[in-house]
Order: sequence, then C-alpha cells, then structure tokens
Amino acid sequence: PHLVVEKQLLPSNDHLSFYYHLNYISKMAPKKSKKNVENMNSRLKLVMKSGKAILGYKATTKALRKGKAKMILIASNCPPLRKSEVEYLAMLAKTTVHHYSGDNTDLGTACGKFYNCSVLSIIDGGDSDILSATKE
Repeated sequence: PHLVVEKQLLPSNDHLSFYYHLNYISKMAPKKSKKNVENMNSRLKLVMKSGKAILGYKATTKALRKGKAKMILIASNCPPLRKSEVEYLAMLAKTTVHHYSGDNTDLGTACGKFYNCSVLSIIDGGDSDILSATKE
C-alpha cells in the first residue's frame, strides 16, 4: 500500500496544533489475467514432462522436511489450516511458495492428472523456468 501523510489543522483547547494523519491508500491487487494462468499452466506441464514434481499434502510435507522441495504450489481452495502448515514448513526450509490462482481441480488438471490436487511440490524444475520466473 502507498503511504500518504496529510497535514490537518484541528483545534485543540485554545490553540491550533498540527496533527499528522496517516492514510493508507490500499489499491486492490489486480486480477490475474488469463494469460498469466495459461503461462503458469504451460510451465507446470513442462515440469511434469521434463522435471520432477510431487503431488499431495503428505508427500509435500515429507519433501519439505527432507529439504528436497524447491518450490510449493498451493491451490486457492486448500483448507486454511493445511495451507498455514505447508507455508510454515516452507518458511523453515527456505522454499518459495506460489499461491495458484485456480482451485484444486484446476491444479490437478494443469499437471495432467484426472484427480484433484491442493498441494504440489517441485523437486526438479527440468527444462521449465518456473523456479526462476515465479520468485517473489
């Protein structure tokens, strides 16, 4: 958010004094365009083909504990407790976390699977630039 400082004259008792008011102007985050989603999906497809990825919460937590995971993707409808646990483990392992804009069905489909996947761990990026392009 942008920080704006305004000077306002407000009466206080018998003299005028300056009061500084901090107004946070928060702009809504721009919606992810379809192009960004398609770009992420194509990168994921390349990882699944040429790299190594693990699907699922249990396997991801194991990979994080062992320090093998390089990046974590979390679906938008992942349960909050599970999401916070994975984020905490990723923070301890110093692994980047990307919040996938689609739900678990979209994440599973993007990986070329016919089932839902709420958490995905990338072990090896392969030919994809997903690890370097999504650094935040």
